[in-house]
Amino acid sequence: MNIISKTQARPAMDGDGVNIKRVADFGQQRFDPYLMLDEIKSDDKQDFIGGFPPHPHRGIETFTYIMKGGFEHRDHMGNVKAIRAGDVQWMSTGSGVIHSEMPLADANEGLHGFQIWINMPAKDKMRPAIYRDTTMIPNPSLVHANGASLTALAGTWQFADMRDSSITNTSIEGLAGNAAIADLTLPANNQVDLALNHFEAVNVYLYQGTLFVNVDGETKSFSAGTMLCINPQMLATFQAGVTGLGCLILAGTPIKEQIVHMGPFVMNTQAEINQAIEDYQQGRFGALSLS
Repeated sequence: MNIISKTQARPAMDGDGVNIKRVADFGQQRFDPYLMLDEIKSDDKQDFIGGFPPHPHRGIETFTYIMKGGFEHRDHMGNVKAIRAGDVQWMSTGSGVIHSEMPLADANEGLHGFQIWINMPAKDKMRPAIYRDTTMIPNPSLVHANGASLTALAGTWQFADMRDSSITNTSIEGLAGNAAIADLTLPANNQVDLALNHFEAVNVYLYQGTLFVNVDGETKSFSAGTMLCINPQMLATFQAGVTGLGCLILAGTPIKEQIVHMGPFVMNTQAEINQAIEDYQQGRFGALSLS
């Protein structure tokens, strides 16, 4: 595995006092087409009970993956869905969405999940919003002989030595930047190779355990909360430590457009940001029903 850069997640707070770990880059856009990854992981309700009350978005796509607990999603388009462990949700906000994400009342065993922001190309930023989720269709997974498991959350994936066993998530397709997302888990001390050379850009976010990588003949370790940007043209070898390994793999095609970011809006010019603020303040995003 050839590592281009390393970024450490930082503690942050969002919504109504929700504690998260965040990796973001709206400046250099090192993760292009991805902009940000938030991880919520706590068994203490006080860390997430406030949830994310109604708020707007424009110009991005949000991709949510829940591993434990759950949220209820509501948006101005009329979608009301409980997103629970194993579920994925994709929302292409386009010209504007108002939504809320509140912890489920029956989720009493803590919460662990991710929300990923994907940039949209300028030509699509003002198209109508799109909403999809996998509450009815399970995410397909591929289990390697050594116990490694690859769950496809979006896109097509394969182990390097199982080229006839590629899997495709047909329920969540068409993400901006050809984004493809997978959850890879390995048992303790196991190793697996992934074929990633059909992607232009690949990032790996470690959420559990330790990853060991051979760098110029020296073994280096990376712990949970680390985002690695890797060269997809080099064989990607994942080596787990004594506690196993869990990581999200974020692949895609860089959009390579200058952006301007302000809060929930990501556009290409400051004038477009100003217009987004005005449109929201004037009620042009629609209204969210909480009943």
